[in-house]
Amino acid sequence: MKIVVLGAGALGAYFGARWQEAGHEVINLVREGRAEQIEKNGLKLHSEMGDYQVPDPVIARSPQEIENPDLVFLAVKGYHLHGTLDWLKALVNKGAKVYPVLNGMEHISILQKELGEEAVIGGLSYIIATLDEAGHVVHTSPFHDLVFGPLHTSQQAICEELALACNQANLNGTLSTNILEDMWKKYMFITAFSGITTAVNQPIGVVQSYPQTIRIAERILVEMKDLANAHRIGLTDAQVQQAFERLRGLDPEMTSSMHQDRRKGLPLEVEHLHGGALRLGSEIGLSMPYIETIHAMIKPYEEYQQ
Repeated sequence: MKIVVLGAGALGAYFGARWQEAGHEVINLVREGRAEQIEKNGLKLHSEMGDYQVPDPVIARSPQEIENPDLVFLAVKGYHLHGTLDWLKALVNKGAKVYPVLNGMEHISILQKELGEEAVIGGLSYIIATLDEAGHVVHTSPFHDLVFGPLHTSQQAICEELALACNQANLNGTLSTNILEDMWKKYMFITAFSGITTAVNQPIGVVQSYPQTIRIAERILVEMKDLANAHRIGLTDAQVQQAFERLRGLDPEMTSSMHQDRRKGLPLEVEHLHGGALRLGSEIGLSMPYIETIHAMIKPYEEYQQ
């Protein structure tokens, strides 16, 4: 496959490198600063699932440099979504489908409106990774999973092609038969995990050690389940319990990418995740007091801290 990685941060660079390692053509479409960093330092993965150095990273600074793309792997933060739309339109016009792995749900309707329903497949990822000072990927989780599936009947073939590419690579790829439910399950989990770790500014082990604190995370899971149900997605109490047990079972040192961003003084996705949930709830008159509280607690750290 010819895959364009738009957003070659930790997540995009990791999966792009794994596809390239498996023999696929990968182009990193990046802004000038990241392009210069990759040109200077190369692209490396430091991973417990196997280190890898991309021999010749291919960089593009504009979609005009790219011909005949099959897929755009959209791996930007939620607050950068609108800034990618012109590039995405250019690539879709060249024949690409777009596979977004942003957290939340609001981006799907935005992309479908801007690019057309046939252009946007459903997807999500499970990975914990960050960039070091050289711009290399440090992958600190035992999982590196991609899930994807068609949101339109015309997308089955590209999803099957992507499944084959993932099976050839050093990552876990799953072609879902119900991608919307899978995306909502991820949204439910990440809203609780990122919310509670960022709000208390501690890794999950500290949260686990205080019953009062982890109970808030459980209440967030319940509110997200209710929100999904109100949007006709059948998440269940059993799935809430599974997510809660997963939170309780995480390595105590593990934390969320949002909490990592808070510690680094970087912008946060609080408006994309928690704010998005509140907007979706407001549309249907659903009150979510725990998410509202966590949203308010994180909001002061949303912008870059000098």
